[in-house]
Amino acid sequence: MTSYFLTIDNGGTNTKVAIFDDQGKQIAVSAFPTKNRERQAGFHEANLADLWQALGTASRDALQRANLTGDQISGVTTVGHGKGLYVLDRQHHIFMDGILSADSRAEKYAINFEKRIHDIYAISHQHVMASQAPVLLRWLKDHEPENYRQIGAVLSNKDFIRFLLTGEVCQEVGDASGNHLLNLETADYDPQVLAFFGIPEMANNLPQLIQATDQCGVISAEAAEVTGIQAGTPVFGGMFDIDACAIATGVLDNDKFSLIAGTWNMNIFPNDTMASEASGLMNSIFPTGKRLIEASSPTSAGNLAIMIKLLMTAELRDAQDQGKSIYDDLEVFLANTDATFAKLIYFPFLYGSNTDPEATGSFIGLRSNTTKSEMLRAVYEGIAFAHRYHVQALLKVLGHQPSVIRMSGGGTNSPSWVQMFANILNIPIELVSSNELGGLGGAMTSAVGIGLYPDLETAAAHMSRVKARYEPQADQVKIYDQKYTAYLSLLTALKGNWTALKEFQEGAEQ
Repeated sequence: MTSYFLTIDNGGTNTKVAIFDDQGKQIAVSAFPTKNRERQAGFHEANLADLWQALGTASRDALQRANLTGDQISGVTTVGHGKGLYVLDRQHHIFMDGILSADSRAEKYAINFEKRIHDIYAISHQHVMASQAPVLLRWLKDHEPENYRQIGAVLSNKDFIRFLLTGEVCQEVGDASGNHLLNLETADYDPQVLAFFGIPEMANNLPQLIQATDQCGVISAEAAEVTGIQAGTPVFGGMFDIDACAIATGVLDNDKFSLIAGTWNMNIFPNDTMASEASGLMNSIFPTGKRLIEASSPTSAGNLAIMIKLLMTAELRDAQDQGKSIYDDLEVFLANTDATFAKLIYFPFLYGSNTDPEATGSFIGLRSNTTKSEMLRAVYEGIAFAHRYHVQALLKVLGHQPSVIRMSGGGTNSPSWVQMFANILNIPIELVSSNELGGLGGAMTSAVGIGLYPDLETAAAHMSRVKARYEPQADQVKIYDQKYTAYLSLLTALKGNWTALKEFQEGAEQ
C-alpha cells in the first residue's frame, strides 16, 4: 500500500504544505505568502498566531487537493528557514513575534562579534550573521529586556512549527548547528558559545537536541482540529531547508553542489571535513552525519520580487487584469535577450550583502539611454553573480569543480534564468522532477522515520529524479566572465566605503 507524507515547509518568502508518496511523486501542494511585518527598517517578523491559522488552512487544502483524508498520512515533517529566532515563554506559550532570517536589526552586533570570532571558532566553526539566534538574543537582552526575561525556550523555525503540531519542545541538531548554538566538535550545546555572545543565562532555555529522522511526538488533538491531520500521526525532527533541498536533489557528497535561489542565496556541499576560519564559510551538521559547507547571504530571488514591484507597476497591473502572471511575460523577455543586452551592473543587496555589511542594493552603469528592460535583466544577472561569488569561495575550499550543480528555489521556475545561471557559473545545472524540494526532503525524512527506507541516502535514491540539464553556452560564458570581472572590480572598490551612505540613511530615518 502506498504511503503518503506531509511536509510543512515554512520559508521566509512563501510557506507550503506539500504531500508526497513513497516514490517521491508530488501529490499536492498548497502555498501562501509568509507574512512579513517590518515595524522598523531591518526588522522582519511574523505573527505566530496568524501563521498557525494559515498553516491549518493550507494543510486542509493540501489534503483536499490530494483527495486524501487526514488518516491516510503516514508521517509529518517540518522544514523551515534557517537562522532567525522563535521563542516560547516559561509555560511554553507564544508571547512575541517570530524573527525571520532576513532580519538585520542586529547587524552592528554581528560585526562586533565577528571581530572576535577567533575566540570560539575552534568549537563553533561558524562566522557571525545578524540573524543568528544568539546575536538576536543579545540584541533582545539589550533593547527589549522585558521580552528577553520571559523566554523559556529558544527554537529554530521548523522546531517551532513542530511544537505547534505536537506540543513537544525539542531542537533538531542540524538547524541548531547552523544557528550558531552548538559546539560542532561535540555536536552539543556549549556554555562557551553562550558566554561569547553574552547570554549565559540562556543555557537553561535550550531544548533537547534530536536528529532529523527521530520521531518527536505525534499530531496532538488540538493540532488535528486545526490541520485536518489525524491525531496520533507521527511527527519527525525535520530539517533546515538547505539540508532538505540538498538531500531532495541527491547532493549527498562533494561531487555535487546544491544551489538555492530563494529568499536567501544558498550554495552548499556536504564534506567529510569542515572549512577553515580563513575561508569565511559556514559549517553545520548535515543529517547524514557529514559536515555541510555553506556560503550564503540574503542576496537572491527576494531582490527580484522587490525590483519587479518598483520597475513594473503598470505591467503588473496589466498582467493582473489579464488574469496571468507577470513572470510569464518575463520568461519571454529573458528568452529573447542575452548577455549583451544589459549594459549595467546590479548589486542584489536589498536585504544585506555578501561582501560588506553596510552595502545596499545598487545599479551601476546607468546611462541616458538605459531602458527599464535593461535594468530588469541586470537584476537577474546580478543575483546570479552574487551566487557565483559564493560558489567560487566553495571551489577554493574543495579544490576542484563539482560535476554538476543541482539547483532549487523559486529561481528554477524560470528555464531561461536557470540557463543564465549555468552560463554565469560555467558549470552544468540539473533540476529534479519535484518543484517543492523542501517538501520532498521532508518526505524523505518521514520515509526513513517510519522505517520504509533505512537511511536518507536510500530514500534519495528512490525518491529523487533528474528532469532537466542545462549546459553552459560558450559564447554567453565569455561575455558573462567579462561582466563578472566588472562586478567584482566594483565590489572591491566599494568595500569599506559604504559607511557614510549607511549613516546618512539611518540618520534620515530617525
